Amino acid sequence: MAITLSIANQKGGVGKTTTAVNLSAALKAIKKRVLLIDIDPQGNATMGCGVDKYNLNYSICELLLDECSVDKAITHVDESGIDVLGSNTNLVAAEIVLLREDNSEYKLKKAIAKISAKYDYIIIDCPPSLNMLTINAFTASDGIIIPMQCEYYALEGLSALIQTIDKIKSTTNPNLEITGLIRTMFDTRNNLSNEVSIQLLQYFSHKVFKTIIPRNVKLAEAPSFGQDVISYARLSKGAISYISLASEVLRKTLIN
Repeated sequence: MAITLSIANQKGGVGKTTTAVNLSAALKAIKKRVLLIDIDPQGNATMGCGVDKYNLNYSICELLLDECSVDKAITHVDESGIDVLGSNTNLVAAEIVLLREDNSEYKLKKAIAKISAKYDYIIIDCPPSLNMLTINAFTASDGIIIPMQCEYYALEGLSALIQTIDKIKSTTNPNLEITGLIRTMFDTRNNLSNEVSIQLLQYFSHKVFKTIIPRNVKLAEAPSFGQDVISYARLSKGAISYISLASEVLRKTLIN
């Protein structure tokens, strides 16, 4: 059975989608079978993998509305070797329908249970907000990876996310855990970044990944070519960092 990990932060612009796409590609690069699920209506993870969100015959929207099977909704990406369950703005309509249904928070969990044995890891890119889509992702997950940009409001946003996780644990998924916090877009020349990093290590030392994702031009460029950074620039600092993160995720999830 696959290990399912949500990439989440209720604060936008912290490298959440970048981490979802590139961690998926990095896990594949170390010979793991990977499914990336884009459950954000913006569809950025879908496009970032080279899948055209405007030209999907079936997406996670149709899957959650019981209009297609999970196999039909999955697209294989030849370049990276990962499978993608894509998303687009139609997902907003699906969320409205889910809000009217009983036990709709379990829809994604039930859907991926049918194909979980095909993969080693299922990575879910969550919306930057708490809604029914995020609840579905958390309910379906074994763990959560939290990308953190080391800036002034980072710890405040983290506190709100932890409260959300605790609510999910007390209702739909008692086994949900924080797999780790990953420091993203990190600039060692920035004093504030270093100060916030020290605070994170003080309060969450056992949960903070050793890997740090730096600010990197190749990381920023890759999505515009519809590629993950490992396919786009394998020897860049960004690619090397995500390979390192994948190795850490592997160790943490196997130990747990």
